[in-house]
Amino acid sequence: MDAAYLVLTDADLSDCLFSGAFHLDQLRLEGRTTFARTPTGWHHRGIWPVRWTRRRTLVEEHHWRAQSTDQPVLPASLAPQPRQWRPGPHHPDPAPTPDPEDVAELYRKLRKAFEDGKNEPGAADFYYGECEMRRHDHTDTPKGERRLLWAYWLLSGYGLRASRAIGWLLAAMTITVLLLMSFGLPTHDPDPTTTGTLHSSKINLNTSTPDPALHGPWPQRMTWTRAEKATRIAVNSVVFRSSGQNLTTPGTYIEMASRLLEPTLLALAALAIRGRIKR
Repeated sequence: MDAAYLVLTDADLSDCLFSGAFHLDQLRLEGRTTFARTPTGWHHRGIWPVRWTRRRTLVEEHHWRAQSTDQPVLPASLAPQPRQWRPGPHHPDPAPTPDPEDVAELYRKLRKAFEDGKNEPGAADFYYGECEMRRHDHTDTPKGERRLLWAYWLLSGYGLRASRAIGWLLAAMTITVLLLMSFGLPTHDPDPTTTGTLHSSKINLNTSTPDPALHGPWPQRMTWTRAEKATRIAVNSVVFRSSGQNLTTPGTYIEMASRLLEPTLLALAALAIRGRIKR
């Protein structure tokens, strides 16, 4: 069908197939529109427990995921299970089931329809679904782009999950503090040393500061005083500021890495918050 100038109000689209429709970017969705949701609860992927991010999805993604995970065929009389993906009408035959490239295009067009209607937060789930399908598309998406999308998903949920970015930021700051306490902070701040020579009535003075040195057993490194210094350095790194603290050579590189990584995570968290409240 041609969806141009079509308006749907208070529609239940949880089982609606969009594949094959034209001009989906011109579709208008008003009122309380319902889409299929991701499975609920905890699941196992190998030995690791996983939980799907709650978001609105297209039923085509359900069909592809049910087919790719080899879900069993459910009886026609059985209602869809909230803890499973919904199998498609051709399950488990992969040929007539839309692949990630096709589903990504559907998400892209519907996302544009929401954005054209000035509903930026409503388009967020469709942007998430589009990136998910591109990340799983081994045909049209290059490997380098898939790896970049994987990192983007892992760090911030494609710039839409602020809690994930903040969690990584706190973890990075904690690791920075521990590394600085272990290898970065010197045992004592080095004191400048001044030496001079006297030539008749003229004195030549030379002031030098020794390199910061770290020595002593581990219990002396893990103290509250050193933890406070390391925390100040980590917090300064979030806003691209140098702490001005004397550091050992490993500590200098630790601070440089934190000044690159931690502001990036803070920016991803801010981007995710803005994506949810943008009008």
